[in-house]
Amino acid sequence: MKKNRTPMASWNDVPLALSLLTRFPFRNPDMSRGAHASWAYPLAGLPPALLASAVAMVANWMGLPSMLVALLALTALIFSTGAMHEDGLADMFDGFWGAQTADKRLEIMKDSHIGAYGAIAIAVSLFARWAGLWLVFDFSLFNGCAAMMCAAMLSRASMPLLMSYLPNARNSGLSHSVGRAPAKTACLGAAIALALSFPLAGWAVMSAVFWAALATMAIGAIAQRKIGGQTGDVLGSAQQLSEIAVLLSLSP
Repeated sequence: MKKNRTPMASWNDVPLALSLLTRFPFRNPDMSRGAHASWAYPLAGLPPALLASAVAMVANWMGLPSMLVALLALTALIFSTGAMHEDGLADMFDGFWGAQTADKRLEIMKDSHIGAYGAIAIAVSLFARWAGLWLVFDFSLFNGCAAMMCAAMLSRASMPLLMSYLPNARNSGLSHSVGRAPAKTACLGAAIALALSFPLAGWAVMSAVFWAALATMAIGAIAQRKIGGQTGDVLGSAQQLSEIAVLLSLSP
């Protein structure tokens, strides 16, 4: 008797990824695919980036300075994802540096309240992303939009890689319910992100990949030491720091 094999990729994975990582409405996505759909996470970064690019184009057409174009584009990015990655960044920093044991850190990370470490992390992250966007938009509108799309895809490729490399740190939560991504699924997502980013940034994308990978490995190493694995907050933090790394590496 032949065993039923889960296909490596399905087009139904795209709406599932979009429903998990954005606030765009998608009805009844195929949740049964779980972590097998994580290859599509980089694709889920494109709609927020395209929306932010449209906002940037309108702002540029209105004659607004680069700093405001970058600010409006960043705002569009945040609203299109419901600030879920920013929330994860704040929770991780609060938990990792607000307690001495793994259990207590995980408890703090589940708390909806934000502490000093989380507030500082969000403030620094927002400023770094704004500065990176300001620099690329100051060079040209195309560079700014291309950098946003590269950052959106490459940063979300970091999430399935961590899902594959690290075990779940707790027996509940979004990351646990989605499951661990197979290595081939994570590699497919990374390959798609690279393939789609190369036409936008050329060989400069290799530097972006290096710094994004470095940020991802750093988050993974810290998470392994602090809580023994990954959670949704860790994945969100990896996305945020990888996005910063890509934007700054693509700045002129």
